[in-house]
Amino acid sequence: MPVEFLGIAATHDGSETTPRSGAAFDKEYTLRLARAHEDNGWDRVLFAYGSGSPDPAPAAAYIASRLDRLQILLAHRPNVSYPTFAAKTFATLDQISEGRLTVHFITGGNDREQGREGDTLTKDERYARTREYIGIVKKIWTTHEPFDHEGEHYRFHDFVSDVFPVQHPRPGVSFGGSSPAAYAAGGAEADIYCLWGEPLEKTAEQIEAVKAAAKAAGRTEVPRIQVAFRPIIAPTEELAWEKAHRTVGAIKARREKGEPLTRRHSVGGRPQNTGSQRLIAIAEAGERYDRALWTPTAAATGGAGNSNALVGTPETVARALLDYYDLGVDILSARGYDLLDDAIDFGRYVIPIVREEVAKRDAERATLGTRNAVAAQG
Repeated sequence: MPVEFLGIAATHDGSETTPRSGAAFDKEYTLRLARAHEDNGWDRVLFAYGSGSPDPAPAAAYIASRLDRLQILLAHRPNVSYPTFAAKTFATLDQISEGRLTVHFITGGNDREQGREGDTLTKDERYARTREYIGIVKKIWTTHEPFDHEGEHYRFHDFVSDVFPVQHPRPGVSFGGSSPAAYAAGGAEADIYCLWGEPLEKTAEQIEAVKAAAKAAGRTEVPRIQVAFRPIIAPTEELAWEKAHRTVGAIKARREKGEPLTRRHSVGGRPQNTGSQRLIAIAEAGERYDRALWTPTAAATGGAGNSNALVGTPETVARALLDYYDLGVDILSARGYDLLDDAIDFGRYVIPIVREEVAKRDAERATLGTRNAVAAQG
C-alpha cells in the first residue's frame, strides 16, 4: 500500500524550543513553510487549531490558492461553529484547493482549553457531540435535497447547501484519540485514525482497538492509521543524540521560565486527555524503545500533543518509520523543532528512503501473491 507523509502548516516560526519571532500569523512564513513541504516530497500539511490562534481555515485557503499539489488537513473543533456552517466552509475550501482537503475533527481533551471558547461539556459528552457533528457534515456534503435533523446536540430544519466538495463522494474525515470513547467515535466515523507515536507494541494494541471499534460500528472497512513523531536527525548517530539532548534542554529551559510551550497548552499540571497520559506513563517507564523512539521530549513537555521523538541518522529514522509501516501504519506524521529547516531535511533525506523501501515491500508482496495464486491453481 502507498505511504503518505504529513507535515505541519504553522503560521509562525515558534516551537517548543524557540518563541516565535513575529506575529501569530506571519503570511510570508506560512507560505514559505508550506512550499518547503511541497518542494520536498511531503503529501499534506496540518493546519492545527487553538482557541486563541489564527483561524486555520482562511490560512489553509491562502496556501491552497498558491500551491499546486500539497494537500491540506484542516483541524476543526465542533464546539466553535454549527455543523451547517462548517460543512459549507469545508466544501468551499475543497473547491479552492481543487479537491485537496481532509478535515481533522478534534473533540478536545483539555477542559480549560475548551472552556476558553465556551465549551462546558464533559469529555464523554464531547465525543458524542463530535460523532453527531461528523455525521451531519457528511450528510450535508452528499445531500442535494433539504433535510431536517433532530439530534442530542443539534437541531435544524429544511437545510440544503448550495456548495459541494470537489471530491466524490466527499472529503476524507480524520480523527484521533486514545480513550475507549475516542475509539468508538473514530472507529465509527473516521476515514483516517490518528495516533501519537508510542512503542511498537502499544501502537499495535491501539490499531487493534480501532479495528474492533470499526467492526462494532458495523463497518466492513477500517480507518487508515496515521502515527505522529518528532524526528531529530543528523548525519551521524552521535550528532543526532547531541541534537536531541540540546532540544530537551531548550524545552526545559522555557518551562523553567514559566513560558507556555504552545498557545494550546498551559504550563504545569497533569494532562486530562488519555493520549497525553499515555505518553507520560511511557516516558516514566523508560527513555528508549524499539529502534529509535525517545521519550524525554514528551516528558519535558508534559505529554503535550505529538511529542515522542525518533532520534538518529536519516537511515535509522527511516527504518524506525518502516517498522510502523509494517504494523499497518500508512500515514506518517513528522514535525521537527526547527519547523522550516527540519521539514526540508526530513523531506530530502528520510522520505526518499521510506518510499523506496515501501515500493520494494509492495513489489515483494505482489510477487508472492502471484506465486500463491499460481500454486493454488496448480
